[in-house]
Amino acid sequence: MFRFNLQSCRTYSTKPLFPTKTIRSLLCEQPQTNVTLRGWVRSVRQQKQLSFANINDGSTLKGIQVILNDAKNAARLSTGACVELQGQLTTSPGKEQNMELQVDKLKVLGECDNTYPLQKKRHTLEFMRTINHLRSRANTGSAVLRMRHAAGEGLQKFFADQEFIQVNTPLLTSSDCEGGGEVFSVAPSDFFKKPVYLTVSGQLHAEIMATSMGRVYTFGPVFRAEESMTSRHLAEFWMAEAEIAFIDELDQLLDVTEANIQQTTQHVMDKCYDDVAFFNQWVDKQLLNRLRTSLDKPFVRMTYTEAIDILQRSNKTFQFPTIWGASLQSEHERYLASDECCGRPVFVTDYPKELKPFYMRANPDGKTVGCFDLLLPGIGELVGGSMREDRYDILQHKMEVAGMNCEDYQWYLDLRKYGSAPHGGYGIGFERLMLWLTGLDNVREVVPIPRWAGHCKY
Repeated sequence: MFRFNLQSCRTYSTKPLFPTKTIRSLLCEQPQTNVTLRGWVRSVRQQKQLSFANINDGSTLKGIQVILNDAKNAARLSTGACVELQGQLTTSPGKEQNMELQVDKLKVLGECDNTYPLQKKRHTLEFMRTINHLRSRANTGSAVLRMRHAAGEGLQKFFADQEFIQVNTPLLTSSDCEGGGEVFSVAPSDFFKKPVYLTVSGQLHAEIMATSMGRVYTFGPVFRAEESMTSRHLAEFWMAEAEIAFIDELDQLLDVTEANIQQTTQHVMDKCYDDVAFFNQWVDKQLLNRLRTSLDKPFVRMTYTEAIDILQRSNKTFQFPTIWGASLQSEHERYLASDECCGRPVFVTDYPKELKPFYMRANPDGKTVGCFDLLLPGIGELVGGSMREDRYDILQHKMEVAGMNCEDYQWYLDLRKYGSAPHGGYGIGFERLMLWLTGLDNVREVVPIPRWAGHCKY
């Protein structure tokens, strides 16, 4: 019987997919002739005999210096213009980079008029936010995007290395995972014949897949209708959420979370060291030292009860009370992770059950639940997680106490009814992770096109 061999029909082209190489790639190559590059003009400096320009295509922080000895061509260059350049890639005598381009031919792909708002000077972050459509053409904006890519890549590499399966949870949902009511309603309201919202978390849906696949994660946007105007809140942001079956101790979950943050941090430092160094120079001069410390030393672990005791003995005056049973506020979280206290990332575990959602597993003491928050220096809370309540009767009782309609969540209860397994999970706020990696202090600076209360431009 004849068998058609698909493998024998596969052909692989060795032809480059793109006509030009990125500047990042060219800076790593040897001198050569007949090189073509494309990008945007960052700056132009004209002298009597020669003109110098910096060209950037987004692939690297510094771009590449190009040299033109043709005054006519040089006159066609303007800051912001999009150009194609051909010439010789040669060794640069300068200290900034090892290669430069001696231009033979220039083609202007897109002209730029004199109203272009970006010039060769430092612009404030607030100003750049008003021209968000051009923000990624400046050093800070482009560095954020490269590091954001590397951080997402690092998170997913960790999950892949640990044999997690990526699952896609819905953005439209009929449930409010956190129970806070801060959800966006979807219109028209009669389309689904019931109230539907934009998701605040993929956790409950991820638990469905974890009960059959073991280890799963989801990475995508979530939405919260908080009218908070603080530097830590957005209406639309990204979360990496993991759910893990067959773990039965909170410390196991802390081990996974710690490794996830450390390995992602290391990945970003390996892939984007120039960008991290840029933020260390211009934004936070302790950034590199802080990131390295988080890689070299284990994270601190303390219970909520121990944290309250530390806050009470700190002799510091806090705006909010530090009594057992009260929520930890940003000022408390920042102190615990600060140099005054722990000086590195801190896990706070086992919060009072009244402070946490229904799905967290009750501890034997009857007062607390098996959960944690990971607090980072200068940031506060980055990760929240818990062991999930896997006992049917206890979960049903907690839902009733919370005033939930158990019929609406019968599918969630069924997961405990049909082959329940001990499991836990956590969620990483991606924009807050970016604050940690860049040293910036406002989440609006680390998302490409931010949305917050009263602001949904573009």
